[in-house]
Amino acid sequence: MPKLKKRPDGRYSRQIYLGIGPDGKRKYKTVYGATPKEVDDALLEVKLRMKKGLDVAAEMDTFGDWAERWLAIKRQEVAEKQYRCYKASTDYLLNRLGHTPISKVRSCDIQDIVTALARKNPHTNKPSSKKVLSDLRMTAGQICKIAIANRALDYNPAESVIIPSDAPKKTRRALTDEERRWIEDTPHRAQVPAMIMLYAGLRRGEVIPLTWSDIDLDARTIRVCKAVKMVDGRPVVKPVTKTAAGMRTVDIPVILADFLRSKKPPSGKVLEPHPLVCPSASGAMMTDSAFDRMWESYLTDLNFKYGDFSGLGRQPKSKYDPGGVPMRIEPFTAHCLRHTYASMLYKAGVDVLTAKAQLGHADVKTTLQIYTHLDSQYKRSSMDRLDGYLSKSEDGGAGAK
Repeated sequence: MPKLKKRPDGRYSRQIYLGIGPDGKRKYKTVYGATPKEVDDALLEVKLRMKKGLDVAAEMDTFGDWAERWLAIKRQEVAEKQYRCYKASTDYLLNRLGHTPISKVRSCDIQDIVTALARKNPHTNKPSSKKVLSDLRMTAGQICKIAIANRALDYNPAESVIIPSDAPKKTRRALTDEERRWIEDTPHRAQVPAMIMLYAGLRRGEVIPLTWSDIDLDARTIRVCKAVKMVDGRPVVKPVTKTAAGMRTVDIPVILADFLRSKKPPSGKVLEPHPLVCPSASGAMMTDSAFDRMWESYLTDLNFKYGDFSGLGRQPKSKYDPGGVPMRIEPFTAHCLRHTYASMLYKAGVDVLTAKAQLGHADVKTTLQIYTHLDSQYKRSSMDRLDGYLSKSEDGGAGAK
């Protein structure tokens, strides 16, 4: 039995031998208590954890230590924009749990952070959306999983965290028919990627590395076989997409095939090293910042062309009007175009499995969630189709008599 010591502050302590560390040195852990019995209880707890195979030394690493390890892994795995989302969620957690030993993190600690954010987001002063809260819980869970894999934890405290049911849902909107015509009718360097995302449903990271050799205009297909990952803001092409299901051949409508045929360079002009369908202004592969600048310019052009400036008392002379051109259209993101494509598949009556294949979803549940959401929006039109079907059936029945 380790020797019991009484400290100058009145507490008692004992040391327990943990073994030889990676550096070849003997490792010990000291437990404390206000009474000898408290020390014995703490000592027993350490022994029980060691019997479970837990690394008692590693579990004293802070939540912040494990968060840094997780972020270092994600830095190599995901795109820059996704990494920034992970980093934002991690920062929320570190504000409260950064210095807490990972073994001391409880479900209620994470729940308190989620609950506080659900009431008020410090950046917006509004309740956080369900997605923000879910991302936070997922991030905490992933960090704890790293600790579990390294035997610093024996359970995941994030798994029992509850997202408030009344948290607002942040949904991407689909473009209106009028907005779709804006894209079709407005020449701009961003028009090509916009048309591809709108009428083929490709992700931004799938459009950027797309080459003309991936497109078969006669067969009306686009082969999605790679994606781009931003590392320190620079594009790095991966020979795989976001998921295995993302590796797909997308059938495209006539409107997109005809548009791309008009944009494809003449035979013999599509040469290496830049056979890109959507290159930057210099002809190279676009970076994150280059794409963002292009998109901002595109929205500015659309705003100047289609915005309603009647309330200003005058029409701006140009988008470079010294008086400024306020945004009179509702801005939309590149991913809104992909969501619009999914909405068009739904409204066209395309079945869920075909839509899943076209969109490259890894799980049909993702497609079903979109279709279910759209069901609530278009339920009346669906019932109108049933009325039409029943009318035809009744007419046919009467004719048969």
